[in-house]
Amino acid sequence: MASDTLLDRLRHVRAATLQLAEPLSDADASVQSMPDASPAKWHLAHTSWFFETFVLRDHVPGYAPFDPAYHYLFNSYYDGEGDRHARARRGMITRPSLDEVRRYRAHVDDAMVRAWPLLAPARDLVELGCEHEAQHQELSLTDILHLFAQNPVGPALWPAQRGEARPVAPLAWVEGCSGLVEIGHQGTGFAFDCEGPRHAVFLRPHALADRLVTNGEWRAFIEDGGYRRSDLWLSDGWGWVQAEGVAAPLYWDHEGRRGFALDGWQPLDDAAPVAHVSHYEADAYARWAGARLPTEAEWESAAQRIDSASGNQRDAAGLVRPRPAEAGTGLRQMFGDVWQWTASAFLPHPGFRPPAGPVGEYNGKFMSGQMVLKGASCTTLRGASRASTRNFFPPTARWQFSGLRLARDV
Repeated sequence: MASDTLLDRLRHVRAATLQLAEPLSDADASVQSMPDASPAKWHLAHTSWFFETFVLRDHVPGYAPFDPAYHYLFNSYYDGEGDRHARARRGMITRPSLDEVRRYRAHVDDAMVRAWPLLAPARDLVELGCEHEAQHQELSLTDILHLFAQNPVGPALWPAQRGEARPVAPLAWVEGCSGLVEIGHQGTGFAFDCEGPRHAVFLRPHALADRLVTNGEWRAFIEDGGYRRSDLWLSDGWGWVQAEGVAAPLYWDHEGRRGFALDGWQPLDDAAPVAHVSHYEADAYARWAGARLPTEAEWESAAQRIDSASGNQRDAAGLVRPRPAEAGTGLRQMFGDVWQWTASAFLPHPGFRPPAGPVGEYNGKFMSGQMVLKGASCTTLRGASRASTRNFFPPTARWQFSGLRLARDV
């Protein structure tokens, strides 16, 4: 990426993060609703910590940190950077205040711009920092959603804005490529380390559903006893359902007629993609539907022919929610609306080697106990995902905008 273009990208991403947090009070931005979620204030600070630690500290002679205590407070999981505040206790960081964190961001932004002529050797790190921040924008939105869902008042981050109702077209099947195909990132353009190397895989004849599974279809699964039939579930999944009392997607009310979203409690749109389901739930639904989840290679092979910037993704800080599929034929909703669970574990591609140094901890150390999701969601910044992008979460995770597309053998 050219220097001036990268600087523009940096400014745009940094401003978008502040814009997303603009409606929040200091209390909204400080509370942590569960160990897997982080306060919005922490996201605002950690994304600045990344630039301060890996770019300014290491590439600007004489740079003085805004506050030395922040190195401990806002480190996420980089063991190579020393001790850090426990993830599950990030909600205890009542100070610095939200305003003080905003001043920290301004300090880092100003230092990055002033030092720009010195940062030519760090361009790749700056680009990684921008993509890292776009990820945290998405995480921040999903974490705010989880936090607000715990509030009995049901606050909304943005005003409700409902689109036109659309009919649900019957699900159709699109045959995928079979035989030897290549997946993984290769060539110019940004990609995270775990997206490569590009390599060959063999695919058996298969087909993908032309659209995502909808709320209405999921309701039929519930009404048919889907959450009460052990024969549909993986053993660990059935144990999780029983232990947690799971009976519907996260954020559905008890009647299955309303759902909680970033615009508060709203009637569920039966034509919209189901969201906030775990890998275990997605796998059980696929069995109930007489299908299965696609493998990562099946999904990626098909998505390589589709514009990754298409679909219902976030363009600014406005309302985001999954939307019904547009009318048409062929594969739709491959990018946007919800991240799509696959049947593939998050493991290294053949030949994968993490980068040297602390930034090598970005992805590789998490290649255990996680499942791959593909595509993008309605909270993903448009242009921040590719066919090769590998999102990953443990199979119980539901607070992200996660849904599913069916696959079958042919």
